[in-house]
Amino acid sequence: MSKPVVLLMGPIHAPSQARLEATYDVRRYWEAPDKGSLLDAIAPHCQCIVTNGGRGVEAEVMKQLPGLKMVANFGVGYDAVDVPYCQARRIGLSNTPDVLTEDVADLALALLLGSLRRIPAGDQHVRSGAWAKGGMALTQSMQGKKILILGMGRIGQAIAKRCLAFNTEIGYSGPRKKDGLSFPYFADVVEGSKWADVVVAALPGGAATKAAMSRAALEALGPQGTFVNIARGSVVDEEALIELLGNGKLGAAGLDVFYNEPNINPAFFGLQNAVLHPHQGSATTPTRDAMGDLTLANVTAFFAGQKLVTEVLPVHY
Repeated sequence: MSKPVVLLMGPIHAPSQARLEATYDVRRYWEAPDKGSLLDAIAPHCQCIVTNGGRGVEAEVMKQLPGLKMVANFGVGYDAVDVPYCQARRIGLSNTPDVLTEDVADLALALLLGSLRRIPAGDQHVRSGAWAKGGMALTQSMQGKKILILGMGRIGQAIAKRCLAFNTEIGYSGPRKKDGLSFPYFADVVEGSKWADVVVAALPGGAATKAAMSRAALEALGPQGTFVNIARGSVVDEEALIELLGNGKLGAAGLDVFYNEPNINPAFFGLQNAVLHPHQGSATTPTRDAMGDLTLANVTAFFAGQKLVTEVLPVHY
Protein backbone atom coordinates (compact mmCIF):
# COMPACT_ATOMS: atom_id res chain seq x y z
CA MET A 1 0.00 0.00 0.00
CA SER A 2 1.42 3.40 -0.98
CA LYS A 3 2.05 6.01 1.67
CA PRO A 4 -0.15 9.14 1.77
CA VAL A 5 1.43 12.13 0.07
CA VAL A 6 2.34 15.09 2.29
CA LEU A 7 3.70 18.40 1.01
CA LEU A 8 6.29 19.87 3.39
CA MET A 9 6.65 23.61 2.76
CA GLY A 10 9.90 24.12 4.67
CA PRO A 11 12.15 22.26 7.09
CA ILE A 12 10.98 21.52 10.60
CA HIS A 13 12.72 20.09 13.70
CA ALA A 14 15.02 17.42 12.21
CA PRO A 15 13.92 14.41 14.32
CA SER A 16 10.27 15.28 13.70
CA GLN A 17 10.88 15.69 9.99
CA ALA A 18 12.63 12.32 9.90
CA ARG A 19 9.60 10.68 11.54
CA LEU A 20 7.25 12.42 9.12
CA GLU A 21 9.30 11.27 6.14
CA ALA A 22 9.48 7.70 7.46
CA THR A 23 5.69 7.53 7.74
CA TYR A 24 4.49 9.44 4.67
CA ASP A 25 5.50 10.16 1.09
CA VAL A 26 6.86 13.62 1.85
CA ARG A 27 7.67 16.06 -0.95
CA ARG A 28 9.98 18.96 -0.01
CA TYR A 29 8.52 22.07 -1.59
CA TRP A 30 11.44 24.38 -0.71
CA GLU A 31 13.95 22.13 -2.47
CA ALA A 32 11.99 21.62 -5.70
CA PRO A 33 13.73 23.28 -8.67
CA ASP A 34 10.37 23.53 -10.49
CA LYS A 35 7.72 24.06 -7.85
CA GLY A 36 4.88 24.23 -10.35
CA SER A 37 5.80 20.82 -11.74
CA LEU A 38 5.99 19.39 -8.22
CA LEU A 39 2.49 20.65 -7.43
CA ASP A 40 1.13 19.34 -10.73
CA ALA A 41 2.61 15.90 -10.00
CA ILE A 42 1.08 15.57 -6.53
CA ALA A 43 -2.18 17.42 -7.19
CA PRO A 44 -4.28 14.25 -7.71
CA HIS A 45 -3.06 12.71 -4.44
CA CYS A 46 -2.05 15.37 -1.90
CA GLN A 47 -4.54 16.04 0.90
CA CYS A 48 -2.18 17.35 3.58
CA ILE A 49 0.39 20.13 3.90
CA VAL A 50 2.84 20.47 6.79
CA THR A 51 4.51 23.83 7.28
CA ASN A 52 6.31 25.83 9.95
CA GLY A 53 5.14 29.03 11.57
CA GLY A 54 7.57 31.25 9.72
CA ARG A 55 6.95 29.79 6.25
CA GLY A 56 3.22 29.17 6.40
CA VAL A 57 1.46 28.49 3.11
CA GLU A 58 -0.09 30.89 0.64
CA ALA A 59 -3.33 30.53 -1.29
CA GLU A 60 -1.46 30.22 -4.60
CA VAL A 61 0.01 26.91 -3.47
CA MET A 62 -3.22 25.57 -1.99
CA LYS A 63 -5.16 26.45 -5.15
CA GLN A 64 -3.03 23.98 -7.09
CA LEU A 65 -3.99 21.10 -4.78
CA PRO A 66 -7.72 20.56 -5.36
CA GLY A 67 -7.86 17.60 -2.95
CA LEU A 68 -6.24 19.47 -0.05
CA LYS A 69 -8.11 18.96 3.22
CA MET A 70 -5.66 19.82 6.00
CA VAL A 71 -2.71 22.08 6.90
CA ALA A 72 -0.60 21.16 9.94
CA ASN A 73 1.37 24.12 11.30
CA PHE A 74 4.54 23.40 13.28
CA GLY A 75 4.25 26.36 15.64
CA VAL A 76 1.58 28.12 17.65
CA GLY A 77 1.46 31.17 15.35
CA TYR A 78 -0.28 30.54 12.03
CA ASP A 79 -0.41 34.09 10.67
CA ALA A 80 1.71 33.01 7.67
CA VAL A 81 -1.04 30.57 6.63
CA ASP A 82 -3.76 32.05 4.41
CA VAL A 83 -6.53 31.35 6.92
CA PRO A 84 -9.35 33.05 4.95
CA TYR A 85 -8.59 30.78 1.99
CA CYS A 86 -8.64 27.73 4.28
CA GLN A 87 -11.98 28.83 5.69
CA ALA A 88 -13.44 29.43 2.24
CA ARG A 89 -12.23 26.04 0.98
CA ARG A 90 -13.15 24.28 4.26
CA ILE A 91 -9.55 23.16 4.77
CA GLY A 92 -8.67 22.05 8.30
CA LEU A 93 -5.82 23.70 10.22
CA SER A 94 -3.87 22.65 13.31
CA ASN A 95 -1.11 24.30 15.33
CA THR A 96 1.02 23.49 18.39
CA PRO A 97 -0.24 25.52 21.39
CA ASP A 98 0.65 25.06 25.07
CA VAL A 99 3.78 22.94 24.58
CA LEU A 100 5.93 26.01 23.87
CA THR A 101 4.40 28.42 26.39
CA GLU A 102 6.93 28.01 29.19
CA ASP A 103 10.06 28.25 27.06
CA VAL A 104 8.81 31.32 25.20
CA ALA A 105 7.93 32.99 28.50
CA ASP A 106 11.39 32.11 29.85
CA LEU A 107 13.04 33.78 26.87
CA ALA A 108 10.89 36.89 27.28
CA LEU A 109 12.19 37.20 30.83
CA ALA A 110 15.76 36.58 29.68
CA LEU A 111 15.48 39.36 27.09
CA LEU A 112 13.97 41.70 29.67
CA LEU A 113 16.72 41.05 32.22
CA GLY A 114 19.35 41.16 29.47
CA SER A 115 18.10 44.57 28.41
CA LEU A 116 17.70 46.09 31.87
CA ARG A 117 20.95 44.70 33.30
CA ARG A 118 22.83 45.05 29.96
CA ILE A 119 24.09 41.49 30.10
CA PRO A 120 25.50 41.38 26.53
CA ALA A 121 27.40 44.62 27.24
CA GLY A 122 28.74 43.12 30.47
CA ASP A 123 29.93 40.05 28.60
CA GLN A 124 31.82 42.23 26.14
CA HIS A 125 33.21 44.36 28.99
CA VAL A 126 34.84 41.25 30.43
CA ARG A 127 35.97 39.69 27.13
CA SER A 128 37.53 42.91 25.82
CA GLY A 129 39.69 43.35 28.89
CA ALA A 130 37.97 46.63 29.77
CA TRP A 131 37.08 45.38 33.25
CA ALA A 132 40.74 45.62 34.28
CA LYS A 133 40.56 49.36 33.53
CA GLY A 134 37.32 49.99 35.42
CA GLY A 135 33.78 48.79 36.04
CA MET A 136 30.95 49.19 33.55
CA ALA A 137 28.19 51.76 33.97
CA LEU A 138 25.30 51.16 36.34
CA THR A 139 22.19 49.53 34.89
CA GLN A 140 18.42 49.49 35.44
CA SER A 141 16.76 47.29 38.07
CA MET A 142 13.91 44.88 37.44
CA GLN A 143 12.54 45.51 40.93
CA GLY A 144 9.30 47.48 41.13
CA LYS A 145 8.89 47.94 37.40
CA LYS A 146 5.44 48.46 35.90
CA ILE A 147 5.13 45.91 33.12
CA LEU A 148 2.46 46.09 30.43
CA ILE A 149 1.87 42.80 28.65
CA LEU A 150 0.53 43.32 25.18
CA GLY A 151 -1.52 40.17 24.54
CA MET A 152 -2.60 38.32 27.69
CA GLY A 153 -3.09 34.83 26.30
CA ARG A 154 -1.31 31.66 27.46
CA ILE A 155 2.16 33.06 26.90
CA GLY A 156 1.32 36.52 28.22
CA GLN A 157 -0.01 35.05 31.45
CA ALA A 158 3.09 32.86 31.81
CA ILE A 159 5.26 35.98 31.41
CA ALA A 160 3.20 37.81 34.04
CA LYS A 161 3.68 34.95 36.49
CA ARG A 162 7.46 35.18 36.09
CA CYS A 163 7.55 38.97 36.36
CA LEU A 164 5.58 38.96 39.61
CA ALA A 165 8.48 37.12 41.26
CA PHE A 166 10.53 40.30 40.75
CA ASN A 167 8.15 42.50 42.76
CA THR A 168 6.72 44.13 39.67
CA GLU A 169 3.28 45.56 38.86
CA ILE A 170 1.47 43.99 35.93
CA GLY A 171 -0.99 45.56 33.51
CA TYR A 172 -2.19 44.28 30.18
CA SER A 173 -3.65 45.38 26.88
CA GLY A 174 -5.43 43.48 24.16
CA PRO A 175 -8.66 43.38 22.17
CA ARG A 176 -10.77 42.80 25.26
CA LYS A 177 -10.66 42.57 29.03
CA LYS A 178 -10.25 39.01 30.26
CA ASP A 179 -12.46 37.47 32.92
CA GLY A 180 -10.66 36.30 36.02
CA LEU A 181 -7.66 38.63 35.77
CA SER A 182 -7.22 41.24 38.48
CA PHE A 183 -4.46 43.16 36.69
CA PRO A 184 -5.38 46.61 35.36
CA TYR A 185 -6.56 46.55 31.75
CA PHE A 186 -5.70 49.23 29.20
CA ALA A 187 -7.90 49.28 26.13
CA ASP A 188 -5.54 51.86 24.60
CA VAL A 189 -1.94 50.68 24.12
CA VAL A 190 -0.66 54.26 24.22
CA GLU A 191 -2.26 54.87 27.61
CA GLY A 192 -0.88 51.57 28.86
CA SER A 193 2.59 52.49 27.61
CA LYS A 194 2.41 55.81 29.47
CA TRP A 195 1.73 53.86 32.67
CA ALA A 196 4.42 51.24 32.03
CA ASP A 197 8.18 51.06 32.43
CA VAL A 198 8.28 47.96 30.24
CA VAL A 199 6.07 46.65 27.45
CA VAL A 200 6.29 42.97 26.50
CA ALA A 201 4.60 42.01 23.22
CA ALA A 202 3.09 38.52 23.34
CA LEU A 203 0.17 38.80 20.93
CA PRO A 204 -0.45 36.91 17.67
CA GLY A 205 0.83 38.26 14.37
CA GLY A 206 -1.32 39.10 11.37
CA ALA A 207 -3.21 42.05 9.93
CA ALA A 208 -5.28 42.64 13.07
CA THR A 209 -2.19 43.30 15.22
CA LYS A 210 0.05 45.04 12.68
CA ALA A 211 2.00 47.84 14.43
CA ALA A 212 -0.12 47.41 17.58
CA MET A 213 2.95 48.84 19.33
CA SER A 214 2.85 52.06 17.35
CA ARG A 215 5.22 55.01 17.20
CA ALA A 216 2.94 56.81 19.64
CA ALA A 217 3.07 53.88 22.08
CA LEU A 218 6.87 53.66 21.83
CA GLU A 219 7.16 57.40 22.43
CA ALA A 220 4.81 57.07 25.42
CA LEU A 221 7.05 54.35 26.87
CA GLY A 222 9.84 56.91 26.77
CA PRO A 223 13.60 57.25 27.22
CA GLN A 224 13.67 55.12 30.37
CA GLY A 225 11.34 52.50 28.91
CA THR A 226 12.10 49.01 27.63
CA PHE A 227 10.30 47.12 24.87
CA VAL A 228 10.49 43.32 24.60
CA ASN A 229 9.09 41.39 21.63
CA ILE A 230 8.69 37.60 21.52
CA ALA A 231 5.56 37.79 19.33
CA ARG A 232 6.07 38.73 15.67
CA GLY A 233 8.08 41.52 14.07
CA SER A 234 4.89 42.85 12.51
CA VAL A 235 3.34 43.84 15.86
CA VAL A 236 5.65 46.87 16.27
CA ASP A 237 6.37 49.87 14.05
CA GLU A 238 9.93 48.72 13.40
CA GLU A 239 11.05 51.89 11.64
CA ALA A 240 9.97 53.95 14.65
CA LEU A 241 11.56 51.42 17.02
CA ILE A 242 14.96 51.76 15.33
CA GLU A 243 14.72 55.54 15.22
CA LEU A 244 13.71 55.95 18.86
CA LEU A 245 16.33 53.52 20.13
CA GLY A 246 18.92 55.40 18.08
CA ASN A 247 18.04 58.89 19.31
CA GLY A 248 17.54 57.95 22.95
CA LYS A 249 13.78 58.48 23.01
CA LEU A 250 13.36 54.80 23.90
CA GLY A 251 15.63 53.30 26.52
CA ALA A 252 16.20 49.70 25.43
CA ALA A 253 14.73 46.71 23.62
CA GLY A 254 15.01 42.94 23.79
CA LEU A 255 13.96 41.44 20.46
CA ASP A 256 13.51 37.82 19.38
CA VAL A 257 11.49 38.65 16.24
CA PHE A 258 11.84 41.10 13.35
CA TYR A 259 10.44 42.12 10.00
CA ASN A 260 11.92 40.15 7.11
CA GLU A 261 13.82 37.79 9.37
CA PRO A 262 16.47 36.44 9.04
CA ASN A 263 17.44 39.30 6.70
CA ILE A 264 16.72 42.00 9.25
CA ASN A 265 17.29 45.74 8.97
CA PRO A 266 21.07 46.24 9.41
CA ALA A 267 20.37 49.42 11.39
CA PHE A 268 19.78 47.12 14.37
CA PHE A 269 23.43 46.06 14.40
CA GLY A 270 24.67 49.43 15.59
CA LEU A 271 22.18 49.78 18.45
CA GLN A 272 24.01 49.04 21.68
CA ASN A 273 20.76 49.41 23.66
CA ALA A 274 19.08 46.52 21.83
CA VAL A 275 19.51 42.84 22.73
CA LEU A 276 19.00 40.87 19.51
CA HIS A 277 18.07 37.20 19.35
CA PRO A 278 17.36 34.99 16.28
CA HIS A 279 13.70 33.96 16.84
CA GLN A 280 14.47 31.22 19.34
CA GLY A 281 11.51 31.48 21.70
CA SER A 282 10.53 27.81 21.43
CA ALA A 283 13.99 26.61 20.37
CA THR A 284 14.85 24.12 23.08
CA THR A 285 15.17 20.42 22.38
CA PRO A 286 12.32 19.33 24.69
CA THR A 287 9.90 21.92 23.32
CA ARG A 288 10.73 21.26 19.67
CA ASP A 289 10.33 17.52 20.32
CA ALA A 290 6.91 18.21 21.85
CA MET A 291 5.93 20.47 18.94
CA GLY A 292 6.93 17.72 16.53
CA ASP A 293 4.94 15.13 18.48
CA LEU A 294 1.87 17.35 18.33
CA THR A 295 2.29 18.11 14.62
CA LEU A 296 2.58 14.42 13.80
CA ALA A 297 -0.35 13.60 16.06
CA ASN A 298 -2.50 16.03 14.09
CA VAL A 299 -1.39 14.54 10.76
CA THR A 300 -2.06 11.02 12.09
CA ALA A 301 -5.52 12.06 13.28
CA PHE A 302 -6.31 13.55 9.89
CA PHE A 303 -5.37 10.44 7.93
CA ALA A 304 -7.34 8.33 10.43
CA GLY A 305 -10.46 10.42 9.76
CA GLN A 306 -10.49 11.78 13.31
CA LYS A 307 -10.83 15.25 14.81
CA LEU A 308 -7.55 17.15 14.88
CA VAL A 309 -5.82 17.11 18.26
CA THR A 310 -5.25 20.87 18.35
CA GLU A 311 -7.80 22.13 15.89
CA VAL A 312 -7.80 25.71 14.66
CA LEU A 313 -10.17 24.94 11.76
CA PRO A 314 -12.03 21.62 11.47
CA VAL A 315 -11.38 19.12 8.71
CA HIS A 316 -14.35 18.45 6.43
CA TYR A 317 -13.89 14.84 5.38
